[in-house]
Amino acid sequence: MNRKTFYGWWITFAAFCTFGIAVGIPYYSMPFFYDYYEKSPADGGFGWSRPDITLGFPLAALATLWVGPLLVHRFSPRKMILIGTAATALAMAGFGLMGGGLAPYYGLWLIYLVGYIFSGPIPHQVIISHWFRKKRGVAMGVAYLGVGVFAAASTKYIAKPLVEQFGFHTALQVMGGLMLLAWPIAIWVMKDKPSEIGQFPDGTPDSGGYTAPPPQSFHYLLRQSSFWLLVIGSFCSIGSIGSINQHMKLIFKDQGFTDQKLLNSAFADALFCISVSSIAGRLFIGWLADRFPKKYVMTITYVLVAITIPLLLLVRPPETPYLFAILFGFGMGADYMLIPLMAAEQFGAATLARAMAIILPTDTIGQTWFPYGVSLLRQHFGDYSVALGAVFGLAVIGALAVGLLPKHGRQDETFHLQDPKRTPASR
Repeated sequence: MNRKTFYGWWITFAAFCTFGIAVGIPYYSMPFFYDYYEKSPADGGFGWSRPDITLGFPLAALATLWVGPLLVHRFSPRKMILIGTAATALAMAGFGLMGGGLAPYYGLWLIYLVGYIFSGPIPHQVIISHWFRKKRGVAMGVAYLGVGVFAAASTKYIAKPLVEQFGFHTALQVMGGLMLLAWPIAIWVMKDKPSEIGQFPDGTPDSGGYTAPPPQSFHYLLRQSSFWLLVIGSFCSIGSIGSINQHMKLIFKDQGFTDQKLLNSAFADALFCISVSSIAGRLFIGWLADRFPKKYVMTITYVLVAITIPLLLLVRPPETPYLFAILFGFGMGADYMLIPLMAAEQFGAATLARAMAIILPTDTIGQTWFPYGVSLLRQHFGDYSVALGAVFGLAVIGALAVGLLPKHGRQDETFHLQDPKRTPASR
């Protein structure tokens, strides 16, 4: 099927929706329920400690390390989104139906992580990279914009009113059902590659002499120092971001937000502000990444994330930390998006699925185990000051690692066969 109008922007809009549904709603709203789990059974909770509550995510991350490298490159992006959102729906509904046992809770996190791997960043990064080369940064920014939009709505306009009206059990079940809204979009709107409908990346009239290079092997990636720098940098920065996201509401509680309604409102307002700011970060940084070396853009973004972390300790009730939320959200939104852009530049879009199949599970380890470490530090020292100092140090290490990346990667996305002067050796 041939189309006069470039279909890639419809793909981008579809990714905006499916990415937002699959990640923006469940991931960013999950910490909203942590203090309910912490309540005593007499108050309607489970009486779990903070290490108990935050251990489920990292245990699941370890148990699913094999999923990315062994499975994700075997499925088309659309199939991955369908499988992943179904698993996430099952997990969210299970969280709403569970009792006070920790074993089922940890098992449900395992199902959620499988859903996240299949329907989260990887399929959306791959599908955008197939449809765009020159405008990949902007398109990726728009796709990630969906995460920010749905995350902004997830707590303030979905979780909070549902909990207040029906209780947290029903709220979780309803939010699980929302995952299935991604299905009709993935089935009827998305196309994995432009060749499926007789088009070419960026809407060009033909391939321009471009021939996609074959994907590099896992062995090749593991021998590249730039790959390990990207792994370490993203691992540390995503770990610091995950620590803040998972603990922000509990930090507010320790800082004096003891009234439940005030705590819910402060967290919902802060997360809304972070999510809206992340939208601006994704768009602006995506635009910059198409015009300036991604290494410099990524390093500045990682530094921004680091310097905002100490601001969280300055919040006191009834104030909402708007300065922290705006700066942190801007950096956070760009942070996630830059990783696949850098991987595609360094190793080629054809190798992106393999690179991210290692990077995403590794980042998930940092994103999940560091929050658990923060729980242990807070439990040991009695407050979050030492824990947030450790998170700050982690973010700085991430920025330093990215700063050591080479300025340019393989650049095979701009290699055209009709230009005999531009050879692979000259790249």
